Amino acid sequence: MGNDRKVITSRVDFGFLAAHDFLVPLEVELRYDTLDPFAVVAAFRPGRDDCVEWAFARDLLADGLIGDAGEGDIRIRPSDSDVEMVVVELRSPSGQAVFEAPAEDLAEFLDETYEVVMPGNEHLWVDIDAELTRLTSMS
Repeated sequence: MGNDRKVITSRVDFGFLAAHDFLVPLEVELRYDTLDPFAVVAAFRPGRDDCVEWAFARDLLADGLIGDAGEGDIRIRPSDSDVEMVVVELRSPSGQAVFEAPAEDLAEFLDETYEVVMPGNEHLWVDIDAELTRLTSMS
């Protein structure tokens, strides 16, 4: 299956929660690549030439659509104030950011990824020998 590489991208309008609950619109590109079938990448473009990417488990995104998910740098949960929105919190040593995104858009993106790799079948897309070779060559 690993030879049948597929990449799925979707642009989703997030709202960056700024001071005093003011939402600043921000387009985020979500990407799913079967080369890393367990992960989703969110590419935030706060400026014309700037891009900040966060990679996290696809399961974390799915779990965050229905309840509180995540314990570390990335937390996702349904919004308390709007059932149609999902809250995405990102934390790093340099600060944190809170975003809202439409739950329907995130669910549609996940559905597209599931059409390519069903949950539980991710391991079928991982070439263990190639990964071991890559890791051992880094030494």
